[in-house]
Amino acid sequence: MPTLTTYTTPVLADWVDYNGHLRDAYYMLIFSYATDAFMDRIGLDSNNRDASGHSLFTLEAHINFLDEVKLGEQVEVRTQIVALDRKRVHLYHSLHKVGVDDPLSASEQMLLHVDLATGPRSAPFSDASWSALEGIVESQKDLPVPQYVGRVIGLPKSQSK
Repeated sequence: MPTLTTYTTPVLADWVDYNGHLRDAYYMLIFSYATDAFMDRIGLDSNNRDASGHSLFTLEAHINFLDEVKLGEQVEVRTQIVALDRKRVHLYHSLHKVGVDDPLSASEQMLLHVDLATGPRSAPFSDASWSALEGIVESQKDLPVPQYVGRVIGLPKSQSK
């Protein structure tokens, strides 16, 4: 299992702008649905969240818009774990036309495992979730670091005054 395909959808009419392109907010919606599917994969589905009182919260997210996404296109999100510790997971989602390797967009996200009963406060992953996460990491160990990880927004410093 290299990357996981975590979400697949057509681009809906309500999601496109006056140029016929996917609106900025809907990229995040699609990536958010992919995160939900990832949570299900590691045992944090809605039943488990209700029973355990644990969930994942997004601490930070970056989106790179790489190519046009148009009305009606079938797109999929592929997910890779970039890094992991007992309370956090650093995810990389890439958006693709179904079956096409070149990404249309990329989202890097830092997620925090929380105990909702404590306010919410960070908490270690359960043994079951940790095991699932480690399994994914092991299956992805030979994947390269994604191209759009660690990017920072900023203008280059001007050489002239």
